[in-house]
Amino acid sequence: MAKVLITGSAGFIGGYVVQELLDRGHEVVGVDNYSKYGPVSHTYDSHPAYRFVQGDARDVELMTELAADCDHFIAGAAMIGGISYFHTYAYDLLATNERIMAASCDAAIAAHRQGRLQKVTYMSSSMVFESTEHWPSKEGDERRIPPPLSSYGFQKLAVEYYARAAWDQYQLPYTIVRPFNCVGVGEGRALGEAEILSGNVKLAMSHVVPDLVQKVLKGQDPLHVLGDGSQVRHYTYGGDLARVADQGRLVPLSGPLSPHPSSIGAAGAAGCSRRHLPAPGPGVVSSWRSPPRSSPRRSSWPASRASAPWTPSGPRTARCFCPTRSTSRPSTR
Repeated sequence: MAKVLITGSAGFIGGYVVQELLDRGHEVVGVDNYSKYGPVSHTYDSHPAYRFVQGDARDVELMTELAADCDHFIAGAAMIGGISYFHTYAYDLLATNERIMAASCDAAIAAHRQGRLQKVTYMSSSMVFESTEHWPSKEGDERRIPPPLSSYGFQKLAVEYYARAAWDQYQLPYTIVRPFNCVGVGEGRALGEAEILSGNVKLAMSHVVPDLVQKVLKGQDPLHVLGDGSQVRHYTYGGDLARVADQGRLVPLSGPLSPHPSSIGAAGAAGCSRRHLPAPGPGVVSSWRSPPRSSPRRSSWPASRASAPWTPSGPRTARCFCPTRSTSRPSTR
């Protein structure tokens, strides 16, 4: 079993990842500064294999010390929120996340060179495909299409450049995971979340699923949706994403030296529009229809998919392909 360091461990996605790692028998060190939700508690807080460190992922000295004693580093810390975040904190999203990523990479490079750290898993986003004008998109298009328009998407693309650069110069093995619209339980209102008006209801979450639930609970009738409601969205269940993050650790560190990334993951996909949910039943949708060009957030469905060592476990409407990328090198340990 491995010892895994994860930043952003008190966050929505981080909570799923920590639980998955502990369930698989790993030792986990979580780092978070409680900047998004404030102090939170989890059922695994008292788990004997879990250690929580309240600290800032921008603290290079702290991160280097922790990473040097771990086998795998999941760099999950980031300033992140819904659509309202993109506009309210356009500069902070870019500046804060750049500092987090630079510190994470500095620490990982040092720990890999001097300690036991073997590789890093970076959390990117489907937003790297934000400016695409063709569907389906394929791996590599993120470097050919215009850069993302939002500062958040642009910085997530920068995350991938950090990963490649750390490999190119320091041979730090990596995996990149791009979640699509993660859904699940445990996400609360962020401390700095700005409320925006949608129809006659003010919302702070700015995520499709919780926003629609809030509108229904608040009695909005008719339900206010974007456009005519026929746009297709794909969702990632948090538990499936956690399994992808753990699978990134399992990419072999032996084999031919290659600085070129390769695709290593796939989950089933089930798109759903805001007008209706997919009919229940077995089977997985293997293709999708692109949303209309009027949609401000157009996800890109990668054209090529690789086999994954697992299948999605979440509800059918919460399944989505999570493309990942990785590099490997011969182990020196």
